Amino acid sequence: MNILPIKPYAKQLSFDNDMMWIELNDGRKLGIPLIYFPRLLKATIDQLQNYQISGGGTGLHWDELDEDLLVENLLIGIFNSSNFLQSKAA
Repeated sequence: MNILPIKPYAKQLSFDNDMMWIELNDGRKLGIPLIYFPRLLKATIDQLQNYQISGGGTGLHWDELDEDLLVENLLIGIFNSSNFLQSKAA
């Protein structure tokens, strides 16, 4: 069940030295520290800016970095799905 009246979609990304900023279709701007994403943290600014917004805004993809993120997961604080799945299995 989705408790949000408007499903949030990513419109645009930007980066600074420490953060990834996601502009959402509902007007919010979500800031997440890059330290949560080791591949993104180690990437150059050119690599960071070479992203695709996929699924109509539901996902973020970096082909060169082999990184995929779901916007919905980011909003609820799941930053690394592989760690989340491992903790659920334990």
